[in-house]
Amino acid sequence: MFKALQLQKTEAGFQAAISDVDESQLPVGDVRGRVDYSTLNYKDGLAITNRGPVVRAWPMVAGIDGAGVVTQSSHPDWQVGERFIHNGWGYGETCWGLMAEQASLQGDQLVKLPAAFTTRQAMAIGTAGYTAMLCVLALEQHGVTPASGEILVTGATGGVGSTAVALLGKLGYKVVAATGKASEAAYLEQLGASAVMDRASLSAPGKPLQKERWAGVVDAVGSHTLANACAQTRYGGVVAACGLAQGADFPATVMPFILRGITLAGVDSVMAPLARRQLAWQRLAQDLDPAKLEMMTEEVPLARAAEKAEDLMSGKVRGRVVVRIQP
Repeated sequence: MFKALQLQKTEAGFQAAISDVDESQLPVGDVRGRVDYSTLNYKDGLAITNRGPVVRAWPMVAGIDGAGVVTQSSHPDWQVGERFIHNGWGYGETCWGLMAEQASLQGDQLVKLPAAFTTRQAMAIGTAGYTAMLCVLALEQHGVTPASGEILVTGATGGVGSTAVALLGKLGYKVVAATGKASEAAYLEQLGASAVMDRASLSAPGKPLQKERWAGVVDAVGSHTLANACAQTRYGGVVAACGLAQGADFPATVMPFILRGITLAGVDSVMAPLARRQLAWQRLAQDLDPAKLEMMTEEVPLARAAEKAEDLMSGKVRGRVVVRIQP
């Protein structure tokens, strides 16, 4: 038996609770792992609080992310004792996730833990931080350099935003962090922001074309914020879009794309190919300051994961929440 955060829907309603699970109930996989740490991402918050239609099979074990040690393997690339990182792939949605002491996994979907990180640090990064790195890679691959100009990061106190600010700051970019939490300005400046702006100036409907400012954008918010960011992006600039905290709509026009030649680069972390994941984690090991990672990290035990998920969805969390799985 092992403990897991199980999500259930019954006639009595929805429940998220720690349960004892028999190993025989684990799904089929070619790698079995002991999970040391998981983490709370926005999608985990939606699932655990039942505020979004994330879970598609019941009962479900929560947790799209996990890091730990291989305990059994029939996969040629994985040996017992090796440390792994798992991000996405529909876990915690369509198949059992990793907020559990044990998990059954697919070796082709796992990334080997870089030597620079502990399993705790890997989950302090989690899907949110890995997505932030994918956004930075998108900017780089479209030619945005530190010399190009200011980079806007929206949702800056969230997991994606905080990590993006830290990464871009260390890489030498001039970062402007947009947030609705004026009290967190010092935190964002410590992470690497050169300026902090009120998200309210981006979150309402705006003109199709606005004064050019941004050489690049990392947007985890969507809706009017993304539309305004595009309208303010300089000629030839790049907007990396990866989230929908404000909404999934995109109330924009084609004007920034056909008159300023900007690029809207969609960033997906859930089904990204293994090679791209490996590159992102290699770059995280190289470019993310461990001290700044720790600055944005809070740790809770598995027993408090559901409580922190409520806080996350209520906007009471900044940065990253690591969930300690083992007692």
